[in-house]
Amino acid sequence: MRVTQARWTELGGWLPEVNQWPGRSVNVVFLFGSTAALRREDLMATLRGSAPGAVFFGCSTAGEIQNAEVRDDTLSATFVEFEYSRAAFRAVPVADGVASRVAGSELAGKIDPAGLRHVIVLCDGLRVNGTELVRGLRDSLPAGTPVTGGLAADGDRFQETLVVSGESARSGLATALALYGDRLHAACGSMGGWDQFGPERLVTRSSGNVLYELDSKSALALYKLYLGDHSVDLPASGLLFPLGIRSDHKGRIVVRTILGVNEAEQSLTFAGDIPEGWYARLMRANFDRLIDGATGAARAGVEKLGAVAPDLALLISCVGRKRILKQRVEEEIEAVREVLGDRAAIAGFYSYGEIAPFAAGTACELHNQTMTVTTLREE
Repeated sequence: MRVTQARWTELGGWLPEVNQWPGRSVNVVFLFGSTAALRREDLMATLRGSAPGAVFFGCSTAGEIQNAEVRDDTLSATFVEFEYSRAAFRAVPVADGVASRVAGSELAGKIDPAGLRHVIVLCDGLRVNGTELVRGLRDSLPAGTPVTGGLAADGDRFQETLVVSGESARSGLATALALYGDRLHAACGSMGGWDQFGPERLVTRSSGNVLYELDSKSALALYKLYLGDHSVDLPASGLLFPLGIRSDHKGRIVVRTILGVNEAEQSLTFAGDIPEGWYARLMRANFDRLIDGATGAARAGVEKLGAVAPDLALLISCVGRKRILKQRVEEEIEAVREVLGDRAAIAGFYSYGEIAPFAAGTACELHNQTMTVTTLREE
């Protein structure tokens, strides 16, 4: 596998220049950028002309990751040339959160299971209920199929997210990159690094990913009480205070991020489901633990590959982590780089949700506020 990377900025254009790109031998182009950049037909035309026949796969972001840098309002392109492997692109429309499970099943049904090694999924980060999409994928993919990916983002604006499909990027899509080949090795890791605070409360009223009541009290009112001055900036400030949920007092914690608020209904909309009867507790950041979480995700992403370093690492981290880390955000990327070594090219983005197994050999889940690392290598 050979990997080449380029980045477009408004001031500098493409670096390196187009004539230094690999050209017709490219199999996959990963594209991560701002909504404005992905809408620019001139940029997309340049990319299509440079790699005819390649699969273009990507989405809008809350920050683009390339090697050890995190940038905003750019377009990051990662050109992958497989020597022994192949990739297939699939896409389905998703009208809203209610249709997400069906969309996941339809997307999985479009994927040829013969020789399948790994599936990477990207979807609209606002219209799609990530929990239901993942359930649909799990229902229809062969048991044990490793799936990673994430939900597209729109900075901290929460207005519109875009997913790349063919010659354009648009909303309301769920897409999959299916990877094949006996000589392709893939692994993944996903970890968080958040601390819980306040009492654990029972989810007494919810519907899918909309939370109405905790302990029979308004969920929005409780959130505002704990957020204090931060509450005026909801939903963006909710990124700093995600919700940890679990099925019982001893269950594994799943983190959920706020996507929207409804003052009239006194409700909160999250990136994934909040089931009634589960327990919920607010969470807040611990800087050192966030970095440790990134390190742990990287270690999990390389252990399965053995002694040989990966050729490519796809990093999907949560926008909430970026808001906490601020100017030190690159420290979590550098922590991953330290584990991966210098050989691996790093690409990725900050998302509205991450898709990965809890651990090797387990089914994929929707996560929020995690760093997810997917590693690829050919041999």
